[in-house]
Amino acid sequence: MASLPAIANNPDIRFLGTLLGDVIRLYGGDRLFEATETIRRASVERHRDASAGRDGDHSAVDLSLEKLSLDETLDFVRGFMLFSMLANLAEDRQGIAAEEGADLAAAITRLESEGIDRTQVRALLDHALIVPVLTAHPTEVRRKSMIDHRNRIAELMLLRDTGRDTTPDGDQVEDAILRQIALLWQTRVLRRDRLYVADEVDTALSYLRDVFLPALPALYQRWDRALGERTPSFLKPGSWIGGDRDGNPYVTADSLRTALAKASEAVLGYYCEAVHALGAELSISTEHATADPAIEALAAASGDDATSRADEPYRRALSGIYARLAATHQALTGKPAPRPGRLTGAAYASPTDLRADLVTLAHGLGTALKTGGALGRLIRAVETFGFHLATLDLRQNSAVHERVVAELLKVSGVEPDYCALDEQARVALLRRELANARPLTTRFADYSEETAGELAILQAAADAHAAYGPACIANYIVSMAQSVSDLLEVNLLLKEVGLYRPGDTPSAAIMAVPLFETIGDLEAAPAVMTAWFALPEIATISTARGHQEVMIGYSDSNKDGGYLTSTWQLSKASTALRPVFEQAGVGMQLFHGRGGAVGRGGGSAFAAIRAQPIGTVQGRIRITEQGEVIAAKYGTRDAAMTNLEAIASATLLASLEPERLSTADTTRFCDAMDRLSDTAFHSYRDLVYGSNGDDRGFRTVFRQMTPIAEIAGLKIGSRPASRTKSDRIEDLRAIPWVFSWAQARVMLPGWYGVGQALAGFEDKGLLRDMAQGWPLFASALANLEMVLAKSDMAIAERYAGLVEDRALRDTVFGRIRDGWQQTHDGLLDATGQSRLLEKHPALEASIRLRLPYIEPLNLLQIELIKRRRAGEEDARIGEAILLSINAIATGLRNSG
Repeated sequence: MASLPAIANNPDIRFLGTLLGDVIRLYGGDRLFEATETIRRASVERHRDASAGRDGDHSAVDLSLEKLSLDETLDFVRGFMLFSMLANLAEDRQGIAAEEGADLAAAITRLESEGIDRTQVRALLDHALIVPVLTAHPTEVRRKSMIDHRNRIAELMLLRDTGRDTTPDGDQVEDAILRQIALLWQTRVLRRDRLYVADEVDTALSYLRDVFLPALPALYQRWDRALGERTPSFLKPGSWIGGDRDGNPYVTADSLRTALAKASEAVLGYYCEAVHALGAELSISTEHATADPAIEALAAASGDDATSRADEPYRRALSGIYARLAATHQALTGKPAPRPGRLTGAAYASPTDLRADLVTLAHGLGTALKTGGALGRLIRAVETFGFHLATLDLRQNSAVHERVVAELLKVSGVEPDYCALDEQARVALLRRELANARPLTTRFADYSEETAGELAILQAAADAHAAYGPACIANYIVSMAQSVSDLLEVNLLLKEVGLYRPGDTPSAAIMAVPLFETIGDLEAAPAVMTAWFALPEIATISTARGHQEVMIGYSDSNKDGGYLTSTWQLSKASTALRPVFEQAGVGMQLFHGRGGAVGRGGGSAFAAIRAQPIGTVQGRIRITEQGEVIAAKYGTRDAAMTNLEAIASATLLASLEPERLSTADTTRFCDAMDRLSDTAFHSYRDLVYGSNGDDRGFRTVFRQMTPIAEIAGLKIGSRPASRTKSDRIEDLRAIPWVFSWAQARVMLPGWYGVGQALAGFEDKGLLRDMAQGWPLFASALANLEMVLAKSDMAIAERYAGLVEDRALRDTVFGRIRDGWQQTHDGLLDATGQSRLLEKHPALEASIRLRLPYIEPLNLLQIELIKRRRAGEEDARIGEAILLSINAIATGLRNSG
């Protein structure tokens, strides 16, 4: 084996690792410190030997681990988890996650070099929409308390960067960092109770309130400078948390109301504090400046007659604005504003009215004051966040809508058996009902619990529109959408609460959005959307709105058809949808349902957006952000600004850059990808689902080899792990599917089938051309390469030892191991490398730094699982397993 380059250790990692060692010695004692150090050194040395081409002594780490008592095991796992957490922090600070050219100024410069001027950029931004959508999908294993301490360390490290010895409170900076690490050491890692929807709402709210609210206005100021004029407010946050009911029975009308009310309270409280601060800042006196008549009018209308402010019209005007904001706060939240005032005022009817008053203030200021500053940032915040903070999506499975509509039609006497109708009859019936203003529901009927719950959700959405404005809920995602009737059913339900209005010019206040998830659904998407736009009433609504959204699912398409086929079918579906939308004269807005792991669409968002097919982005894109990805990308203001700007710049480039591939290259690359995808699909399906549909052997290996059963004990989300009580792979949610393979260091959803496809493709030169010249293929291979680097077949084989049937284990795992080797070899050949990540030294160093800290955790986890499954009932075994899951996920980072 060739010798690998030495890892250049990040100085922050050395510094934080030393402090962690001090904390372990101080609070865990010398024995724990020495045991931890022995294991750490042995594991590091073993990996160093492997890097140098020498065989490592696999028994060294095992023997040391066996000497740990259960109590010591718990502490050891905690220590290694904290090291990974601190290493993540250090790398994020050093820009490991940032990508070259992933900022708006660089994107504009690049476009200008290609003949695309700023006028064209501005024209695109005028109708652009970019939305990172926070979801509660359970892949974040850390408690919020752990993340909070981590973020405080990040803030203290920034002070240390500037050479400051003390904090603003007078503490020594390095002592303060040590204290935060000590607090981390003494903070309980595991949740004792499962998360409820309200907990998930609070967690998301902390990011929206503490990070997005201050970060986005500051980011827009940067973009204004880059563009040379005021940028439209095209990037806004979204959320599913409190509105995503698909498979989650705990999301109810009350959940929706809670999520919306808390978000509104947070943003209005922020505005109140900002206006109060402006009152202190804008001390302009008419003794030294002439006030604009509009300012004087605002001041006169405020009711502020304090003699101390008689010559300060801006402060008086702000007193009136605050009084109206306070009234708005009371009206929308039922609570008084953070700072009760003596003035009264009428509540603002909409964010637009508040913005108008603030703009009046800005226009009245002198040249040096009228742009930017705190007032400019507040105006931007009102434009971006409104009175709702983040647009909340509704989501439900089409099967639920079908049952609810069937019951409504039956109870109202319209149709006794809607479910028995074919698609044509369903569409005809639904269109007749949508043209009729008569409601289907009656207060005298006794509806099923499911129907009553769905109607309550819709009424809560209608109430929210009336209270917060239509931007609070704009989209209704239909999971497993397979037909036009699946979308019409949503409109029919919306009509019951006035959110769909029939007539000569029908309108829909909330857009029905199909989610195409499986490989078959993606292939059928163009036909479904063609039929959708063919309906005259839908064409009217879509044309008036100007765009229609389609959501494409990465997770379930991957679980259905494997990594390569999922990647390709998502691209093909996007490409095939483009002419459908062009023919309809409607803008296309794709919503990418990505997860954190590569098997669920994870990896670089910047590269992924830039790799989208030409003409499919059009300045409008929404992307899900979930689990551990939220903390990694949006845990701090600086991280959020870096990642939000990467999404924005990638969208700009993907929308405006000319096609680089020639027609001939496009044809031959796509033809090659069709053949690769076909081979990969059949290889993947044959392993996971069986050639004859009998997957029981693979299913047994999967459930015994991975900690899928133990993961259920993590209590990391409110949503059940499976859609049904079945143990079939089809019914398992994509998140635990991917998460469990990551724990076992197999990462199968991120690569299986690709090796067989690459090996069986005869024209290796064409593969190299594709890897070099086609962004889609290059991005797919880059993500694949990262997954292969984090997987380890030697460790995976030890997990395979948990399988009881040896013959079955050898057969199934043998196929997995051979597939990994084929994928590894094929990738190196296609990319022209001698080893994984040879062309990505920063990522290579990052992963290799972690491996010595992850491997002992894997070995411990295997032994603990053996003991637990053998019947040992010591509660510390179960706790240690859960801690190890947490620690491995932290070390691997994007594991869910």
